[in-house]
Amino acid sequence: MRDAILDSAWGLVTKQGLASVTMSRIAQEAGIGRATLYKYFPEVEAILAAWHQRHVAAHLRHLAELRKRPGDPCERLGAVLGAFALIAHHRGQHDTELVALLHRGEHVDQSHQQLAELIRELLVEVAGTGNLRDDIAPDELADYCLYALTAASRLKSEDAVQRLVAVTLSGLRPPR
Repeated sequence: MRDAILDSAWGLVTKQGLASVTMSRIAQEAGIGRATLYKYFPEVEAILAAWHQRHVAAHLRHLAELRKRPGDPCERLGAVLGAFALIAHHRGQHDTELVALLHRGEHVDQSHQQLAELIRELLVEVAGTGNLRDDIAPDELADYCLYALTAASRLKSEDAVQRLVAVTLSGLRPPR
């Protein structure tokens, strides 16, 4: 039931925009009564926050899977950073009011910390291969990656996103 509510709300937001979404419309779209909907959520904002938490958790799972794949740590780092940049790029395609609504709160801060830790751990692995600059701590480099690649939200194409990832990765290499 909860997933049906979340999916219905998100479907309405993407089709008709945030301003047109009401509890009545969500209940109708989910095929339930308003009273049932209110048993699960007090308001539209709470539904969208729950949808976003589920969405972010799926992204984190995907990035963690990329990190845990067997093989060269440098390649896995490139895969994780590339996937994160594409996530940021797709986020940039959404309405700015919606992004502002969804990207606030404790769950966003916690997710950011989990992501930074995932990247930091992978950077430590890369450092073990000698392919990471050693003049900057891995936690600072993780922040560098996150903030640099968040700029992908403003890029016009996925090709531009890949160029940004390449520039970011080059900044992680040891100086010559």
